[in-house]
Amino acid sequence: MKIISAIEEMQQTALGLKRQGKTIAFVPTMGYLHEGHASLLREGRTRGDILVLSIFVNPIQFGQNEDLDSYPRDRERDFRTAEACGVDIVFTPMSAGMYPSGFQTGVAVRELSQPLCGASRPGHFDGVATVVTKLFNIVQPDVALFGRKDYQQLAVIRRMAADLNLPVQVVGMPIVREADGLALSSRNSYLSPAERQAALCLSRALARTRDRYAAGERSAAALKNEALAVIAQEPLAAIDYLEVRDGATLEPLQTVDSGTLVALAVKVGQTRLIDNTIVGEEL
Repeated sequence: MKIISAIEEMQQTALGLKRQGKTIAFVPTMGYLHEGHASLLREGRTRGDILVLSIFVNPIQFGQNEDLDSYPRDRERDFRTAEACGVDIVFTPMSAGMYPSGFQTGVAVRELSQPLCGASRPGHFDGVATVVTKLFNIVQPDVALFGRKDYQQLAVIRRMAADLNLPVQVVGMPIVREADGLALSSRNSYLSPAERQAALCLSRALARTRDRYAAGERSAAALKNEALAVIAQEPLAAIDYLEVRDGATLEPLQTVDSGTLVALAVKVGQTRLIDNTIVGEEL
């Protein structure tokens, strides 16, 4: 496994591999890898001749008073996970290289970035779209894999790649959960034992909407209220948003059908967690 920090070296390595006819599978991350990331890497191993992992805590997708400085990091553990998953190259750029003095160019996906997390984290998805565009230009992937836990992020990246005619297949992978239902997240490490237990209200709320849909409920308002009632029972949880949206456009809906997104962001203690489900789809 090769570790590359210099942007030019990574780009030239990627271009050289492409000239040899090699296909590149790519998993971009902010590090502190967990089983969700590992599932992306294992799938990526099957989809390309060369598997590239990037680890970069992207400063421009964090807002004021967010957790950039405290975001969890464990580079050595990340390298062990990467090696176990068959990664060929780990790309670890520095902020000064990604955003040199005078940097002023950004990528914005307008409509898809506005609701849900975009409403409570202004500019977040501009930062995501910008860094992923840069990473695609550097790594030159044929396929890039992202987790569906960050559903809006996946939608933004798919739209960005299509709109800019980027020659990369963007693949969304299933959410990986703990045995008790909690979606895996690097931020779970912030939770105290009591908060960890309280965080189960997110997956319980989503399960309630799935059950009610399976029982025949098709009112978006009714499903939303069912989920809100579950969260309201947890005193350590404060809702940022809980929305029922079209799974493709993220537009609000009145009537739910298969493929509808139920997405929520909930603050448990001081930790903001997100989760989602697509009703009518098998988990």
